[in-house]
Amino acid sequence: SRAKPLPEDLTEVESLLLRDEFDLWRTMPTMDQRHSIAVMHRFKDLRPNASLPEIRSALLHDIGKIQANLGILGRVVATLVGRRGERFTTYHDHEKIGSQMLQNINSDLVTIRLVASASGEDIADALSDLRAADNI
Repeated sequence: SRAKPLPEDLTEVESLLLRDEFDLWRTMPTMDQRHSIAVMHRFKDLRPNASLPEIRSALLHDIGKIQANLGILGRVVATLVGRRGERFTTYHDHEKIGSQMLQNINSDLVTIRLVASASGEDIADALSDLRAADNI
């Protein structure tokens, strides 16, 4: 579906993200915007005491995929064939790319580390919950 997120969802996302994060989030295809909202709601259910940077990571976890510029079929093929070509490699590196994009706009370090799927005991539980929430 190419349906846009509901107005109330957009209002919630805008209230949670920093201005530059929201501007970046708005560049995602609508299917990714809706997915990120669903992941955020599931994440908040799994982690009711989540910090704001943790919640932001749920909304921004796939932000690096915009660099690959792949539609649904391209993403399916990239998943099946792996890192073949620049765009498929970019798609597979979306966590690293997304975290770099967030560093460039001075996002919170916790958000950046979660988007990057970085290691560390201090974010291990949040990362596990984020992965579970993304398993839609």
